[in-house]
Amino acid sequence: MERLDTELFLFLNGLHVDWLDPVMTFISGKITWLPFYLVLLYLVIKNYKKQSILIIIGIILLILCSDQISSSVFKPIFERPRPCHNEAIKDLVYLPNGHCGGAYGFISSHACNTFALAVFITNILKSHYSKIGYVMYIWAGLVAYSRIYMGVHYPGDVIVGAAVGMLVGFVIWKIYHVIELKIES
Repeated sequence: MERLDTELFLFLNGLHVDWLDPVMTFISGKITWLPFYLVLLYLVIKNYKKQSILIIIGIILLILCSDQISSSVFKPIFERPRPCHNEAIKDLVYLPNGHCGGAYGFISSHACNTFALAVFITNILKSHYSKIGYVMYIWAGLVAYSRIYMGVHYPGDVIVGAAVGMLVGFVIWKIYHVIELKIES
């Protein structure tokens, strides 16, 4: 399985083109998405008024959970080097911005966080915006793919990160939903 993950990584990372480097660097940036987050926040407040406080608490909780699970649980337990730190292939890894990141990459925190938020926001806003799921999952998928393109994660890091993030997003949404029902009754 690891060999397949490595071969798939080298194939995908090797598909780079010069004009896409700044685009993927931009997509992979954490601050890049601040305007997007502000739009999501606006939509939540616009549609949920007072109830939006509970939703914002849910968002904070899910980011804390997904980030801590990926960074403080998975990475120290598995200690899987990022492709750019893997001695066997590091000379084959394309790093568009020359930055490799921390030593370990399993699982991708970017993928975990974005997919957690995608699941939660989709469930919150889908009754108001029927296409929100498309937007959220395309966004999360682009961020996740950018991590492979940037040379800092194997596809397996991203796929498992996305799956864990989706689980976290779903669990936090379910907790929110139970609390919401109790408040309404």
